[in-house]
Amino acid sequence: MTALLIIFMFVAFVGIDFLVRTSLRRMREKKERQAREAVLNTAIHLDFTYEAKSLKRVEVPNPKARILAVDDESVVLDSFRRILVLEGFSVDTVEHGPEALGLIQRHDYDFLFTDLKMPDMDGVEVVKAAKHLRPDVDVVVITGYGSIETAVETLQHGACEYIQKPFTADELADFAKKLLIKREARIEAQRRPNVRVVAPEMAEVVSASEFCVPGGAFLSPGHAWVRIEPEGLVRVGIDDFVRKALGTVKAVVLPERGKTFRQGETLFTLKGPEGLVHVAAPLSGRIEHDNAGLLTEPAELMHSPYDRGWVCLMTPSDLAGELPALKIGQPVIDWYQDEITRLRNPDSPQVTGAGALDWSIFERQFLGQSEHAKV
Repeated sequence: MTALLIIFMFVAFVGIDFLVRTSLRRMREKKERQAREAVLNTAIHLDFTYEAKSLKRVEVPNPKARILAVDDESVVLDSFRRILVLEGFSVDTVEHGPEALGLIQRHDYDFLFTDLKMPDMDGVEVVKAAKHLRPDVDVVVITGYGSIETAVETLQHGACEYIQKPFTADELADFAKKLLIKREARIEAQRRPNVRVVAPEMAEVVSASEFCVPGGAFLSPGHAWVRIEPEGLVRVGIDDFVRKALGTVKAVVLPERGKTFRQGETLFTLKGPEGLVHVAAPLSGRIEHDNAGLLTEPAELMHSPYDRGWVCLMTPSDLAGELPALKIGQPVIDWYQDEITRLRNPDSPQVTGAGALDWSIFERQFLGQSEHAKV
């Protein structure tokens, strides 16, 4: 009976919490909509003819995006303002193509909607000129019935999509939301760093702006790579992420031959101008060989991380059990891009006030090292 009462109370709590959250969200959305309606009712009466003769502008606080629409039919532009402003977009509208082209050179718009058939400058010309002047602006063609073929042709000139009129308020609102999602996804993809899989020796010639991961090798969460050798040993080293983050290594403390390490314990240590970085063992096992050349030429670790800069060879003690915790293939690329983005964040704690990398914080944030793991 007590258990049923507890379950009932839990379900009731979850239900009430959901209702409260839903009510608050609806109240917030209603308040935002009322504020946008007030802006819409006053902004279109402002005079912006000094910028463009037919310009009407409605700017909302914290807009989802900035839209410029050009159409020779004022009723269509009225619909654009009324519908899209209430959806949270800032909207400028003009009635002539040349006016639109002048505005996109002076303002940062995310989208340009252009009618296909206009008397002074048709939509095809607007698309071509707009993409030439501002390649970053997404251009959408507004077309009427019977002009779909021409609208599709504009895609070859840089338009990203087209919408057919007449349209309902819901259709235009949904269309704008989908455009925004696609644009944000594309911009995010462009921001993400370029990561590619390479042969071990190719890491030496990869540009500083690119990151590379070794083909056929596994990567640990602590940014050590593991390559399984034909005889069953595993070769270990640091990856390109560590190489580019640290920049310079003055010395390498190699693991002791014959010593056994557990996964996650410090395997070897890098010494540099900013201190020490301890690299964790990606797998458990016994050290069979080390790359003694790094003692006299530690720069090889940075110059050729996947080839001549390898650190040690191990006999793994639980390869089948521990290997699933490592990454290989596409998951490595996705993870790498997230790690690089996190490293480049100007507010990251591992970046000091002078813009330099704090090695100790970098170690904790990215190499998964804790004090008890350093042996």
